[in-house]
Amino acid sequence: MNSPSLLSEQDNAPDPPKGWVPRLSVRGIAKIFDTNQVLSGIDLDVYEGEVVALLGENGAGKSTLSSIIAGLIQPSAGAMSWEGQPYAPGSPGEAIEAGIGLIHQEMRLLRDLSISENVFVGRLLMRGGRIDRETMDRRAAEQLHRLGLDVPPTILVRNLKVAAQQQVEIAKALTLKARLLILDEPTAALGGEETDRLFAQVDQLRKQGVSFIYISHRLEEIARIADRIVVLRDGRLVATHQSAQVPVNILLENMVGRSVDRIFAKIEEPTDKEVLRIDRLTGVKSVFRDVSFSVRVGEVFGIAGIVGAGRTELVRAIAGVDPIKSGSVAIDGRTVHFKGPSDAIKAGVVLVPEDRKAQGVVLDHTVAFNLALGNFDLVAPNGWLFPSKVTSFAEGAIKRLGVKGQANQLARFLSGGNQQKAVIARWISRSPKVFILDEPTRGIDMGARAAIYETIAGLARAGMAVVIVSSDLEEVLGLSHRVLVLARGQQKGILGQAEASNVKIMELATS
Repeated sequence: MNSPSLLSEQDNAPDPPKGWVPRLSVRGIAKIFDTNQVLSGIDLDVYEGEVVALLGENGAGKSTLSSIIAGLIQPSAGAMSWEGQPYAPGSPGEAIEAGIGLIHQEMRLLRDLSISENVFVGRLLMRGGRIDRETMDRRAAEQLHRLGLDVPPTILVRNLKVAAQQQVEIAKALTLKARLLILDEPTAALGGEETDRLFAQVDQLRKQGVSFIYISHRLEEIARIADRIVVLRDGRLVATHQSAQVPVNILLENMVGRSVDRIFAKIEEPTDKEVLRIDRLTGVKSVFRDVSFSVRVGEVFGIAGIVGAGRTELVRAIAGVDPIKSGSVAIDGRTVHFKGPSDAIKAGVVLVPEDRKAQGVVLDHTVAFNLALGNFDLVAPNGWLFPSKVTSFAEGAIKRLGVKGQANQLARFLSGGNQQKAVIARWISRSPKVFILDEPTRGIDMGARAAIYETIAGLARAGMAVVIVSSDLEEVLGLSHRVLVLARGQQKGILGQAEASNVKIMELATS
């Protein structure tokens, strides 16, 4: 039930100008998968040149509704109209032809094709009976430049970092010349500067009459980019706001159906005992150089910086994933030399990677198998792996971290938040000394974020040294005792809680 303050705000909300006809009209849309009712009676209008923010927790139905509008799946009931005509796309191609494009939350690029081939896949430009690669490369490069990615369009996608791949997805959508673009978590892999460039593009296209449905878990973005907000919960539309200037606590209450007092968990003061010391660490090809810091028992240490600053490369080197050119890593005062991640794990250093689907979980294996990975020395110390012992081990980890899933369930069927919890649960079982999390809440809804934040605080309370990398400055500030700021691989400063702020971090990150 909506709170009185929310109801009064909606009652007084202005309606669209008289005479306006919705570009897209959705009426009574429902979707049932087997016996699971995913959407129920959704009504939604999108007008020319506006950005409608679509909010909701994971599983609320946002992606299902987007997929129906974009022609990926068919509704079980209801109807749609597009620019005054009945609209029922039977495929994404029909939707694109009508002028509707979708950027998926999970990137669907073809890794062994070039950037320009990905941008124009399915609609390759032709000239004289041959593929016009020159024009494709030029047009792809133009869009990438507008988004701040200046790389040759002939590079294979597999050679790009996650953030750059996301920018290729966005460039692909922008070249569609669509009149409605659905952006599903477009900034999940982007830093502040890249997000600003995307928003500038959205503003430019909006002035040209392009409409947007914008899905994001980053609520601070909504006030910047959206004109209106609609909120889904459990497959139903539960709130509509005719302005994007809505207090975050109201939106959270809409999304989770209850009052939410705080998102960030309370963190306690760390001890004076040092666990991790990094001294003048330099990576191969100097992607980061001369980085020095220490982390104490019970401390949450944040690492911030814009995309390309070397954050991920730094923590991968500390965790033994990537080689080190020079400098040293010490655990409990002893210098360590990791030849690979297994050495780091044995020494008590674990890493939750930034791309959980590609690097964190094996999607087509069970949750139990995923939790056992990296823990075979605990599950099968004598070399014999018994399924019953794996299941028992997994059930204990699931219960400990509150993963909403079963041990015998495939990991791909868990929500993003529960996949992340499963990766964290895998390493908690080892009681590590240093717990590193790279983009711990990317693509995760606010309700699940709060649970991850509480888990991170719990790791610190349990006496671990916790290192987090995040593109979300509010997240870094809300979780960390201290924040290291990197810019172009160089250490620009370490800020304590009292002096750390969005402005100060960005000043250092862009210096």
